[in-house]
Amino acid sequence: MYNPFFKRIIDVILASINLVLLTPLFVIITIVLFIANEGEPFFIQKRPGKNGEIFHMIKFKTMTNEKDSSGNLLPDSKRMTKLGNIARRISLDEIPQLINVIRGEMSLVGPRPLLPEYLPLYNEVQKRRHEVKPGMTGWAQVNKEKITSWQTKFEYDLWYIEHKSFLLDLKIVFLTLKKVFIPLKINTPTTESFNGKN
Repeated sequence: MYNPFFKRIIDVILASINLVLLTPLFVIITIVLFIANEGEPFFIQKRPGKNGEIFHMIKFKTMTNEKDSSGNLLPDSKRMTKLGNIARRISLDEIPQLINVIRGEMSLVGPRPLLPEYLPLYNEVQKRRHEVKPGMTGWAQVNKEKITSWQTKFEYDLWYIEHKSFLLDLKIVFLTLKKVFIPLKINTPTTESFNGKN
């Protein structure tokens, strides 16, 4: 069994090292987004963590708050900034989550945290994704090209929980880095297709 304490030690060490190494980039992106997003460089959102406990996940803010004449937010495509688009393509918007890892709310590897409103929709099997801390990357993320529905996404998340190991985490990190530099065309399940009771 993969010792949680050992996994936590690795998370803290690697997240701290990466945060230090990425500090110059972190500062530059923060300053640029501070200017582009009128003083709001970060996007902070509630997400369920281990055992379903809510925490605040941090990301770089890649979209503006522009609204139409009725006060409704414009479509994502119209609010996405140029830097935000680049950041998302190579996952730079995820860098602040290293802080979540250091604080113990997330792990480097684990099921990606979804929105809190999905919690009541999970069936008993799907709820198991909260047996571990959510991750910055995960088994489902490195297999995105094979995922066409929320059901299959949960299957990959649960497979990770049942097979988690140090070597599997290393493999996922390696595949994640590979995908950052070699982007793939993927099928992303839509919110409408999610039905946690199936």
